[in-house]
Amino acid sequence: GTDEHGLKIQQAAAAAGMSPPELCERVSGLFRQALAQAGVAFTDFTRTSEPQHQRAVQHFWGALRDCGALYKGSYEGWYCTPEESFLPESQLTERRDAQGRPCKVSLETGHEVHWTKEENYMFRLSAFRDPLQNWLRDNPRAICPDPFYQRVLRWLDEDLPDLSVSRERSRLQWGIPVPGDPTQTIYVWVDALVNYLSVVGYPESHGAWWPAAHHVVGKDILKFHALYWPALLLAAGLAPPERILVHSHWTVRGQKMSKSLGNVVDPATCMGQYGVDGFRYFLLRQGVPERDCDYYDEKVVKLLNSELADALGGLLNRSTAPSINPSNTYPRFSEPCFPKVLDSREAKGMGRAAAEDYELVAAVASLPAQVAGYFEGFQIYKALECIAQCVRQTNGFFQRHRPWKLDRRDTAERLWLDTILHVTLECLRTYGTLLQPVVPHMADKLLSRLAVEPEERGLSDLTFLARYDGKPCPFEGRQLGPDTGVLFQRLEKLETMKSRKQEA
Repeated sequence: GTDEHGLKIQQAAAAAGMSPPELCERVSGLFRQALAQAGVAFTDFTRTSEPQHQRAVQHFWGALRDCGALYKGSYEGWYCTPEESFLPESQLTERRDAQGRPCKVSLETGHEVHWTKEENYMFRLSAFRDPLQNWLRDNPRAICPDPFYQRVLRWLDEDLPDLSVSRERSRLQWGIPVPGDPTQTIYVWVDALVNYLSVVGYPESHGAWWPAAHHVVGKDILKFHALYWPALLLAAGLAPPERILVHSHWTVRGQKMSKSLGNVVDPATCMGQYGVDGFRYFLLRQGVPERDCDYYDEKVVKLLNSELADALGGLLNRSTAPSINPSNTYPRFSEPCFPKVLDSREAKGMGRAAAEDYELVAAVASLPAQVAGYFEGFQIYKALECIAQCVRQTNGFFQRHRPWKLDRRDTAERLWLDTILHVTLECLRTYGTLLQPVVPHMADKLLSRLAVEPEERGLSDLTFLARYDGKPCPFEGRQLGPDTGVLFQRLEKLETMKSRKQEA
C-alpha cells in the first residue's frame, strides 16, 4: 500500500501543480502497477488516506491520550522533511547547498535539514525504556537478522527523548487532525504505523490477526518500527508485532543509489531485460538481509544464464528430450537398479547407482525442510543457494551415467535408463515446487511439462522419490505435458542487448 500523508507530499503536490489527493491517486496507481508487473500478489492494497484508516488512527490517538502517554510541549530541533523526522546533532554534517551556502544535512541520506520550533503533542517515549528492553530480552527473535536486534538494544541504552507526535495544522494541512484539537495534525509516522492495525480491522476485529504480524522493513526505518511503534502499541494497551524482519539496501557498483548520480535502477526496465522471473530470482538469490548487496547488470546476466538457463533449463530439456524418452512419459523406477541402503558406503556391488547418487538422493530428500526453514528465517538467499547446489548435483548425476548412451532395446539397460530419468524428473519436480514463490511463471512451466497437476504442487505435502522408499509414486507412467520450449531464455551479453535495442 501507500503511506500518503505528510509535509513532503504536501510540498511535492504543490510543486507539481496538483492537490495532494490527486498526487496520491497517481502515485499509488504506479505502485499497484509495479506490483502487478512484478507478479506480487496481495490480499489488500491499503492507502492511509482511506476513511477507515483515518478512523483507526483517531481511535489509536484516543487510546494514547486516555492512558496519559501524551502531553503538550514546545519542541525545537533539526527537521528533515523528506524523512519526516527530527534528527539529533550526532546524525548531521555540514555541506554547501546549490548556491554555495553552508547548510546542515542528514549523515544517513544527505537530505538538508531545517531548524524548526513549534508547540506539539509529545509522546512519553522515555517511560517505555524498561518495557521495550523486557520485550526484546524475552523475544530474541523479535527483530532479525541479529545485527539489527543488537542495534535496537544499543539504542535503548542511549538517551531516549520524548517523541513529537503532532505538527501545527497551519504548516501541515495534509494529514489527519488531532481529535479535539483542530490546530494540530497527527505526525505522519504515527499515522502510517497504525496502518498495520487498520488493515486487519482495528479497533473492532484486529484480534484475529494481531499480534501475530510480521513486518518487513528497510534498515533505514528500523528506529520507527523497532522503538517508536512497539512503544506506541504498549502505551495503547496492545502487544508489539511478533517479528520485525529487516533488510539492507542495494548499492550499484559499490555506490549508494542516487538520482543525482544517475545510478538508480528502474525495476520496470530490469523486468523487460531479464523477465519478471529472472529479476525476482536475482534479487532473492543475491539479496542478503544483514548487509548491503551490490547490483550491476553483468552480474545478473551471469547468474541467470548459469543457474536458470543452463543448469535448470538445460537439465529439463535433456531429461525430457524425445531421443531419450520417446514415449514422453514419467519413466518407471527400478528398485534393483537403485536399491535402498542405510549408508551410501554399502552401495558398492548393489544395483547400478554410485555412492554420489545416494548423496544426491539424501540431499534432495532433505531439501524441502531446509528450504522451509530458511524461508521461515527470512534467509531466502540461503534457500536458493541450497536448491542451486542440488541442481548442480543432479546435472552431475545425469552426466555421470550418460543415459543417451544406453540402449532401450536391452531390457537391463532400459530399466536403468528409466530409473535415471525417474530420479532426474523427481529432482526437477521438487525444485519446481520449491521455486514457486520465487519464480512463479517458470515453476508453473516446469511443473506443467512434468504433468504435475495444480493440486499436486503444495509445499507442505511434497514427497521426493517415493519409490526409493518402496511407496507408490502417483506420477510414474503418467504422460508428460506438452513441450513449451526452453524454460528460461539464455541472456545475451549486455553489449549485444544494447546494440540490438539501438538497431530496433
